[in-house]
Amino acid sequence: MRIGELSRRTGVPVPTIKYYLREGLLAAGELTSPNQARYGPGHERRLRLIRALLEVGGLSLADIGGVLDAMDDPEQSLHDVLGAAADGVTPTGEREAGPELEDAREEVAELLRRRGWRVDEGSQAAESLAEVLSALHRAGHGGYVDLLDVYADAAEPVARADLDYVQRRVAREDQVESVVVGTVLGEAMLGALRRLAHIDASFRRFESSEQLAAEPGGDAAGEGGAGADDGAAGEGGAGAPGA
Repeated sequence: MRIGELSRRTGVPVPTIKYYLREGLLAAGELTSPNQARYGPGHERRLRLIRALLEVGGLSLADIGGVLDAMDDPEQSLHDVLGAAADGVTPTGEREAGPELEDAREEVAELLRRRGWRVDEGSQAAESLAEVLSALHRAGHGGYVDLLDVYADAAEPVARADLDYVQRRVAREDQVESVVVGTVLGEAMLGALRRLAHIDASFRRFESSEQLAAEPGGDAAGEGGAGADDGAAGEGGAGAPGA
């Protein structure tokens, strides 16, 4: 297909495709003349991946380039590709080390030791978590550290499910792409699901009880409704016929 058709099929403007070609994010097409090139399904697939990583995953073009380089390197293991993808979605503020950050790093290191996670304590993901914990302490919410294992308990089956999805693929190209998609877009999906769960849990815990209390007779039914009926039967109910 020509570049115009590639643009129509992917929704990516021609100037953007040319930019990706110049930056090496997209492989050159097959030249059919000095000024014309032909593109195939692989280009379309790569373009869709780039746009997904950019628009949904929130990666910068520089990070996308690093991920794609790892994907295209046959010497890179799936584990290494996953690491490159994880680095792309792991924000780090690159804060200067201080007492709070050093304490947070030790909390992360203790978490890794406690759970037996075979992760480098100096990895970008570990540093990102340390920066989050440091920020929580500065905001006066250091108690969130007590929830680390709760979050870790939830993260472990999600990570295993991601890798189960990858292992269902046979071709290395499919496996590598699945690792990247599962890491980057899975991060976005998990965040969205957590927000949806928050809304539901908040409604069930706070809003629904307030609505019940606000309903006519809500308090009476919950507190004195049954007692009022018993009182009526015991006092007025039995005495009325005699009257």
